[in-house]
Amino acid sequence: MEKHGRRKRMSKENSFDIVSKVDLTEVTNSVNQALKEIENRYDFKGSKSDITLEKEELVIVSDDEFKLEQVKDVLNGKLIKRGISLKSVSYGKVEPASGGTVRQRGKIAQGIDADNAKKINKLIKDTKLKVKSQIQDDQVRVSGKSRDDLQQVMSALKAADFPLDLQFINFR
Repeated sequence: MEKHGRRKRMSKENSFDIVSKVDLTEVTNSVNQALKEIENRYDFKGSKSDITLEKEELVIVSDDEFKLEQVKDVLNGKLIKRGISLKSVSYGKVEPASGGTVRQRGKIAQGIDADNAKKINKLIKDTKLKVKSQIQDDQVRVSGKSRDDLQQVMSALKAADFPLDLQFINFR
C-alpha cells in the first residue's frame, strides 16, 4: 500500500481473439435431423435425396434442382437452430450426379482466410482506437489497455458485414 491509501494500478494489456470456427458435431447433428425430416416428408417419398458430411464439406444430392433447393432449405433451417451461421457454408454450383440426380457441395469455412484477416485488420485500424491487431494463422488477436476500446472493436466488427461468422474468444 502506498501513502494515502491509494493502490498502485498496473497498466495491463487486455486482449481477445477473433476466430471463425464451426462446431462440426453440431453440423453432423443438423445433417441427421434434416435427413430424418426428409425421410418423413410426403413430398420426398420416392426421392433420391441425401445429405452427407465429408470432413468439412456438405454434399447434397437430389432428383432435380427444385428438390435440391428444398433439401438445402431443410438443412439450413436445422443449421440455424443449432447455432451455425449460414455464412459458414459456401455452396458451389449444382452439378449432374449419377442416376440422373444433381449434386451440390457446401464447403464449411474453418478459420479466417488471409484476405478477410487483412480486411479485419484494416477495419480495426480505421476505428482509430488505441488497440493493436495481429494476424496469427487463421485468427486475429486484438490487444489494448482499455477494455472499452476492445468492446468498441467487437461492436464495429459485428456491424461490418463480413462474409464469415466471427466469434470473439479468450477475452482477458
